Amino acid sequence: MLARQQKQSVVDTYRTHPTDTGSPEVQIALLSERIGQLTEHFKAHQKDHGSRRGLLMMVSRRRRLLDYLKKYDSDRYKTVITKLGIRK
Repeated sequence: MLARQQKQSVVDTYRTHPTDTGSPEVQIALLSERIGQLTEHFKAHQKDHGSRRGLLMMVSRRRRLLDYLKKYDSDRYKTVITKLGIRK
């Protein structure tokens, strides 16, 4: 789980308007943060297969959100992937 302050800083960075908490950009950024944390976790715990399943589900959810954003607003899509450093 992300700490409250860490989550709030991610939301503040990627939101589109002052009360935005659920736009695709914010959701993608939060998922990317969690994916990064789990990736670090697996460097020490290679056999944690239950968490690995959760990681794969998060990666696929992020991919679906990115596909949605690319389909409906390609400019926002390009902005998000450059900010987050996600390849593709």
